Amino acid sequence: MWRLRRAAVACEVCQSLVKHSSGIKGGLPLQKLHLVSRSTYHSHHPTLKLQRPQFRTSFHQFSSLTNLPLRKLKLSPIKYGYQPCRNFWPARLAARLLKLRYLILGSAVGGGYTAKKTFDQWKDMIPDLSDYKWIVPDIVWEIDEYIDLEKIRKALPNSEDLAKLAPDFDKIVESLSLLKDFFTTGHKLVSEVIGASDLLLLLGSPGETAFRATDHGSESDKHYRKVTDKEKIDQLQEELLHTQLKYQRILERLEKENKELRKLVLQKDDKGIHHRKLKKSLIDMYSEVLDVLSDYDASYNTQDHLPRVVVVGDQSAGKTSVLEMIAQARIFPRGSGEMMTRSPVKVTLSEGPHHVALFKDSSREFDLTKEEDLAALRHEIELRMRKNVKEGCTVSPETISLNVKGPGLQRMVLVDLPGVINTVTSGMAPDTKETIFSISKAYMQNPNAIILCIQDGSVDAERSIVTDLVSQMDPHGRRTIFVLTKVDLAEKNVASPSRIQQIIEGKLFPMKALGYFAVVTGKGNSSESIEAIREYEEEFFQNSKLLKTSMLKAHQVTTRNLSLAVSDCFWKMVRESVEQQADSFKATRFNLETEWKNNYPRLRELDRNELFEKAKNEILDEVISLSQVTPKHWEEILQQSLWERVSTHVIENIYLPAAQTMNSGTFNTTVDIKLKQWTDKQLPNKAVEVAWETLQEEFSRFMTEPKGKEHDDIFDKLKEAVKEESIKRHKWNDFAEDSLRVIQHNALEDRSISDKQQWDAAIYFMEEALQARLKDTENAIENMIGPDWKKRWLYWKNRTQEQFVHNETKNELEKMLKCNEEHPAYLASDEITTVRKNLESRGVEVDPSLIKDTWHQVYRRHFLKTALNHCNLCRRGFYYYQRHFVDSELECNDVVLFWRIQRMLAITANTLRQQLTNTEVRRLEKNVKEVLEDFAEDSEKKVKLLTGKRVQLAEDLKKVREIQEKLDAFIEALHQEK
Repeated sequence: MWRLRRAAVACEVCQSLVKHSSGIKGGLPLQKLHLVSRSTYHSHHPTLKLQRPQFRTSFHQFSSLTNLPLRKLKLSPIKYGYQPCRNFWPARLAARLLKLRYLILGSAVGGGYTAKKTFDQWKDMIPDLSDYKWIVPDIVWEIDEYIDLEKIRKALPNSEDLAKLAPDFDKIVESLSLLKDFFTTGHKLVSEVIGASDLLLLLGSPGETAFRATDHGSESDKHYRKVTDKEKIDQLQEELLHTQLKYQRILERLEKENKELRKLVLQKDDKGIHHRKLKKSLIDMYSEVLDVLSDYDASYNTQDHLPRVVVVGDQSAGKTSVLEMIAQARIFPRGSGEMMTRSPVKVTLSEGPHHVALFKDSSREFDLTKEEDLAALRHEIELRMRKNVKEGCTVSPETISLNVKGPGLQRMVLVDLPGVINTVTSGMAPDTKETIFSISKAYMQNPNAIILCIQDGSVDAERSIVTDLVSQMDPHGRRTIFVLTKVDLAEKNVASPSRIQQIIEGKLFPMKALGYFAVVTGKGNSSESIEAIREYEEEFFQNSKLLKTSMLKAHQVTTRNLSLAVSDCFWKMVRESVEQQADSFKATRFNLETEWKNNYPRLRELDRNELFEKAKNEILDEVISLSQVTPKHWEEILQQSLWERVSTHVIENIYLPAAQTMNSGTFNTTVDIKLKQWTDKQLPNKAVEVAWETLQEEFSRFMTEPKGKEHDDIFDKLKEAVKEESIKRHKWNDFAEDSLRVIQHNALEDRSISDKQQWDAAIYFMEEALQARLKDTENAIENMIGPDWKKRWLYWKNRTQEQFVHNETKNELEKMLKCNEEHPAYLASDEITTVRKNLESRGVEVDPSLIKDTWHQVYRRHFLKTALNHCNLCRRGFYYYQRHFVDSELECNDVVLFWRIQRMLAITANTLRQQLTNTEVRRLEKNVKEVLEDFAEDSEKKVKLLTGKRVQLAEDLKKVREIQEKLDAFIEALHQEK
């Protein structure tokens, strides 16, 4: 009995020693450990089973295969070769006397170990309640504040006091070793094969003695089968592999159950059942920081060194497939041998209740569990890529931001880059290869970027280009993770399997990496589901020779282990670098604020968007000002502009041909015919053109005139662009010409001048028109004949030979007009001959065309002067006109013509003014609003139109502040999570 009690005490002491031998003070509460984290990341925690310390490296080994508890192996009975039974009765007697003691001691130690192992397994199966601790009252987690646990622990007996009650285990082990060597002389094979792990398993086997191999007294153990070391090792290794695979499936089942539970809890929170205020997740906050940084122009020596997982690889190496396996959805467009990734795609993975994807600039959610939404998402990504690629290019550096949420996703930010190519094929831009290299280097030169180097395992490693590029950017391999894809094809096609091991270990080419992984991304069928690919990958590695022959370790295979490794490395880099980046942006913000205060002390810091809104309001106010223009002003400028446009046609094509007729009847007939033709074909169109140009001039005047001290010239380019675009889009109402034609035709048909005031106004209008034409004609004659004698004497100017000939011809033609003042408008051929001979007699050689040109101007001046004299005579002709008297000297038909023209201009101006104020101004205002809305959505247009040091400084200052605020919020949340 005393031996039993001492064995029990020894068992308790063993457990106490095991519990305090890990060297870790304090224990992490169970509710703060994730199920997968306890089995994967916290293998040395004091609350877990005792294990041999693993070799620490700079890269964690993430595998559920290498950290699983081993089950009890039932070894096959080993029979050794025939050994003759020795009649050594003292040894046999000692063995029988000590047998009971060994049985009791072995059973006690083995039973204690088995109990502790079972307890640890039960404890591992308890789900992680850290994410559900909101259900438990806060007082439970703060119990140490109310109960002095340290005082209770000190009151308990010390482990050293308990150890004094236990026997000296070192002496017991030494005695057992001596007995074992004594009784097992000649059996060295057993001691070599059975190691420490096998001895523990034998000790923990219920119903068996600890030293069965040393009992040679039984008659049944006389004959043993002789086995080799290799067969024994193969047997143990095979059983170990089967055990690991078994627990791998158990762990995956538990993870799936945990995933479903987390999904249910997240769904409850999403529906509002959990009323605690939900904060934005860490990865979403970090992604927002990166989005802001992507739009920030790296000025003032500020660089973006925040971590990202940059995925690089040769074209068709399997980059997209690896990303889809990590995101657990087929979200990227695919093509057979064609370049599909044409611009960088930033994918932010985060955990959520539903498996969805959404773009940064869109509110639409794509359900990744539905095939039609997946197809729509792939199509949208392809459209965005093609939109980013400029004309004449194949790839673009502009980034597409995509968020993917789902239960069980690892939190990280990945950037998928275009595949590196060796040669430029047909259909690609000549600089495609260099552009891809520059984009890849821009992302990889970030000292905190994690490079996920994808290598196709089914092709020769020597053909890879990306490995040289990665080695240049990260020569020491401190932030590179190497991934070998298509391992199934490599194992099938490669003659030497050791070649794959050489690639994984980086021995085939000089490339260093933080970790090496091998994955399988499907059977090459684009319609395979992610679940099917995962099952195929697991099945392949279960039967793969690479794993069985230890060419690859368990933590180096499957995309699941790769995802865990990348996520852990990503967050480690984030924690190490984010505070340093925040300090850098604080310094940049201080520099920008100081520069603004020194250069623009009295101006508010308005960025480009705020300046655009301010300019937009000013432009809309100026458009509204058009409606405040008085009707009188509209009609005056319209009438004046219309007459300037049609005066030449009225004088040259209507008045002069009609005035050269012999009588009033012919004059009126000619006038009516020409007015009718003019109204039907040209006049309405000319009137609409004049109205549209007048509206443009008034709009431009309001837009460009300075506003005094409040005028800001920074808006001038924007206002000019808005004005031009609005005018380009504006079109006059098509029905305006038809209605205007009828009004003008009716106005020109009226010949009745009702009072003397209208008569005098018509004469005044006619005189102004004729005097303007006379002035133009005299200027033309002066240019033709050169300076007169006064200018030659005063300004020392001389006539050219051509001007001299024109002057002599003019003088000769004026002599002919003095002889016949009623000469018709055209010269007869005999008159041309007479003029030419007269000039030749004075030594001036002329041709008939020069005489005709000179005659046209001379007769025109003569006619206009005659018409002006006739106007003076018609001032007293209203009495005769009103009573229809016929007097050859006072037949003022030309006055009536100009009165008809004047009245038509007034009526047309009034009609156009009504169309302007009632319709066209509002339509122009609508066009301006549309143009401003289009400009507001076009960031390139705003950058082009709102430029200058002031704008750029305010823009940088706003973005730096936004980045710093987001970084501070992210760092605070990061500390809270710790």
